[in-house]
Amino acid sequence: MKKYLITGLLVWMPLAVTIWVLLWVLGIINGIFGALVGATQAVAPVFHDPLERLLDVPGLGLVVVVGTLLLTGMFVANIFGQWALRQWDRLLTHIPIVKNIYSSVKQVSDTLFSSNGNAFREAVLVQYPHAGSWTIGFVTGKPGGEVAAALVEEHVSIYVPTTPNPTSGFFLMMPRSQVKPLSMSVDAALKHIISMGVVPPDGPPNNLPG
Repeated sequence: MKKYLITGLLVWMPLAVTIWVLLWVLGIINGIFGALVGATQAVAPVFHDPLERLLDVPGLGLVVVVGTLLLTGMFVANIFGQWALRQWDRLLTHIPIVKNIYSSVKQVSDTLFSSNGNAFREAVLVQYPHAGSWTIGFVTGKPGGEVAAALVEEHVSIYVPTTPNPTSGFFLMMPRSQVKPLSMSVDAALKHIISMGVVPPDGPPNNLPG
C-alpha cells in the first residue's frame, strides 16, 4: 500500500505544483488588471459599470496584460517609441523617492533580461556556507566602484539560490579563483537546485519506487 501511495504521489505532485504556480501567476496578472480597471473607474466614473462587468470575464485579465506587453514592445521597438521611453524615464527619475526605486529596479531588470548582459548565463560551483561544503550558484556580474577597489584580486558576483524556492537566496562576492565553472546550462542547474539534488543535471531521475 505504501509503495502505491508514494508512486501515485510522484505522478500527481509535478502536475499539482505546476497548476499551483500557474494559478499564482494568473492571480498576480488579475490583480494588475483589477488595479488598472480601478484606476480607470476613478478617472472616468462614467465607465464604472461596464468596467465592473469586465472583471467577471474569466481570463480577460491575462489577455489584456499580455496584449499590453506585446503592444508596448512593438511601440518601443521603433525610433519614436525609444524617444518616448527616454522621456518617460527622465520624468520618473526626477520624482523624489520614486526615482530611487524606479532607477534601481530598471537597472536590475536591464541587467538580467538584456540580451547583451551576462547575468544568470553561467552556473558555477562555490563553497558555501563553509569550506568543504559546495553548492551551485550563478554569476551575475563583477563588483564595481568602491567595492571593487577594496578587493585585492579579481572577484565575481554570485547569486546562491535557496531550495526548493530559487527566488530567494544569498548574494556573495567571491574570488574568481575559488569559483568552479560548470558546463551545464542554467536551466539544468535550476532543475537540480529546485529538486534538492534529486534531478541530476545529465538526465531524469529514476525515483519511482521499484
